[in-house]
Amino acid sequence: MTEAQIKLKRTESLLLELIPEAIGSLNDKRLHELNIIDIKCSRGRSDAKVYIDPVSYSAQEKSEFLKLLKNARPIIETFCMKEQGWFRSPSLTFEFDEQLKKVQNIEELFKKIAKE
Repeated sequence: MTEAQIKLKRTESLLLELIPEAIGSLNDKRLHELNIIDIKCSRGRSDAKVYIDPVSYSAQEKSEFLKLLKNARPIIETFCMKEQGWFRSPSLTFEFDEQLKKVQNIEELFKKIAKE
């Protein structure tokens, strides 16, 4: 692992701790129930994708949560900057992680194949 990769992982790890804390400090109680699964930073650490656990939210609920998070994004970024003493925070993008559903579908296909 190179030094740049280590810094990237460190930033992702810090954000994984800070973002739920920042969301928890918001006044909107609806956002408190969201679980952050993973964070992936761009190579230059200027952008970060925040993956949220989709649990069993409907499409309407997901779009509502994304809208709320989009509005709260500057507050969350400022919280992260102040907590770490950074000059600037990565620009955050929120999305629901759909990989789990894909993995489950693939596992179901393998089970069907094994039965045949």
